[in-house]
Amino acid sequence: MAFFLVEPITACALTLACLGAPAQPAGSSFELRMETVDGRASSVSLQCQPAGGTHPDRAHACAELAAVNGDFENIRSNPEACTLIYQPVDVFVEGHWRGKPKTFTASYGNPCLASVSSNGIFDF
Repeated sequence: MAFFLVEPITACALTLACLGAPAQPAGSSFELRMETVDGRASSVSLQCQPAGGTHPDRAHACAELAAVNGDFENIRSNPEACTLIYQPVDVFVEGHWRGKPKTFTASYGNPCLASVSSNGIFDF
């Protein structure tokens, strides 16, 4: 009978949940890709919490995403002006925000509009 009392206690003592350790937030990471109509593509990776990856301004991009809970469609535009040169680009995002799958696609008239519309997230 002592065996049954010791076994659950031992199992519980070996897990972080029983020790009262705080739950770790699920990861946030994305692959961002931009393609031109002539087939040229560029891509970067972005990790948040902590900021990392190949994105040129990881900390800013993560702060922008944190403000909208990882929802790219809710990012506020930057009020900068862009030239009216038509060089369409498509952007693609795939990844996870705090463990939840996220995808986003959009088309913009040129790379500047992609950057301004995403408050710099698509500036790569």
